[in-house]
Amino acid sequence: MAVVTSAPGKVLLTGGYLILERPNPGLVLSTNARFYAIVKPLHEQTEAESGSGEWVDVKLTSPQLSRESLYKLSLKSFTIQCISLSESKNLFVEHALQYSLAVAHGILDKNKKDSLHRLLLQGLDITILGCNDFYSYRNQIEARGLPLTPESLLSFTPFASITFNAEESSSENCKPEVAKTGLGSSAAMTTAVVAALLNYLGVVNLSSSRGQDKENDIKDLDIVHVIAQTAHCIAQGKVGSGFDVSSAVYGSQRYVRFSPNVLTTAQAAVKEPLEEVIVDILKGKWDHERTEFSLPPLMNLLLGEPGAGGSSTPSMVGAVKKWQKSDPQKSQETWNKLSEANLDLERQLNLLRKVAAEQWDVYKCILSKCSMLGSKKWMEQATEPNQQGIVKALLGARDAMLEIRNHMRQMGEAAGIPIEPKSQTELLDRTMELEGVLLAGVPGAGGFDAVFAITLGDSSSHVIKSWTSLNVLALLVREDPNGVALERGDPRSKCMAPSV
Repeated sequence: MAVVTSAPGKVLLTGGYLILERPNPGLVLSTNARFYAIVKPLHEQTEAESGSGEWVDVKLTSPQLSRESLYKLSLKSFTIQCISLSESKNLFVEHALQYSLAVAHGILDKNKKDSLHRLLLQGLDITILGCNDFYSYRNQIEARGLPLTPESLLSFTPFASITFNAEESSSENCKPEVAKTGLGSSAAMTTAVVAALLNYLGVVNLSSSRGQDKENDIKDLDIVHVIAQTAHCIAQGKVGSGFDVSSAVYGSQRYVRFSPNVLTTAQAAVKEPLEEVIVDILKGKWDHERTEFSLPPLMNLLLGEPGAGGSSTPSMVGAVKKWQKSDPQKSQETWNKLSEANLDLERQLNLLRKVAAEQWDVYKCILSKCSMLGSKKWMEQATEPNQQGIVKALLGARDAMLEIRNHMRQMGEAAGIPIEPKSQTELLDRTMELEGVLLAGVPGAGGFDAVFAITLGDSSSHVIKSWTSLNVLALLVREDPNGVALERGDPRSKCMAPSV
């Protein structure tokens, strides 16, 4: 009777900071790093006591953190009380739980509500698991005396224990409690939990999510999206852009954020019944834009972890907003230039996707040649006009990324934050000079999280070897355009480690 779902982590290719304001788009890639949620009954039989079934027993387990929390959830007000001795709380899961139950009560008919009530009397046993790729294992690798290679990462059991940052979190070092790689673990976790709960409670049916019933599929995913966005924003205490949750639900995409005022009622939901609030939000005007996007064929996403333990995105965003207010003219000029560079990169990648679809043999031939050479020699391989057009698009994409990086650095310097720190700049410059490398950059808000590279053909091995020599750990993460999914069973029962 257990329901198991998973949702992917993300890499924001373009749109860092700009994506916070409409109508600026961002290109976001979903990955094969996934967060899992398992929901099953807590008790074998219904627990009719405790106020005639007015409270639901909930157990939340996070094996990787060695944490277990017990809750009581009211079926009248949907308030939640932690009753375990442990003070560790997971606000993302707590809000996902409250809103999922509230929407179930709000939209199910009477017959389904009766079944829902009987189901809830058995309690809820929730387990959350994140793929190793979400977290940093550099310290363990070094402690074992292993080289900083993907093969060393494969030596860890799936869903291994998580490393905590040694330093105390502060505004100075901007490090979170847990050492992460910047793949959006909270969004993926929240989405997986919401999807599992809504499927378990009968609100959605994700079993056909990869089937032919597209209209119902999208409708169910839209419900998951709205509830996950709401839970994630309220748990964070602010309304972010939502690109991380959107990619966790739908997969790789071009994204324009929703208007923040759609969540005004949720932010002020102190006096109103939560059931009414969440149904109103579900019916609200969600004006985000989502269009299909993925990397062109024969291009690969590669991530590397320099080893600084991650950065705090909210702190970085706050510093940029402060700079915008203090110098509106200069900041707007930088944003306009950055926006144009982002759009230029998007145009070049879309052009390459179009050419690949229309002239596959030519495209495949020229990318194969370029994958073995540095970018300065690419144009020499193009002897025909159609080949030259492909190389021009490749070089145009490189130029656009260099412009993006330049403006991101300027923004960081003006705001007093390390969006592309000097150490990252040196690493990225060296990476872009390697054979077969199209792009290299810092994803999303930048900082000391993982760097990314887009490689052509089979050239990723060159980057991995170079990164290892530079004390950078190449991760096992790759692009996977799929979003949230219903799984067939507990992921711990099978080997989940991806191939190198």
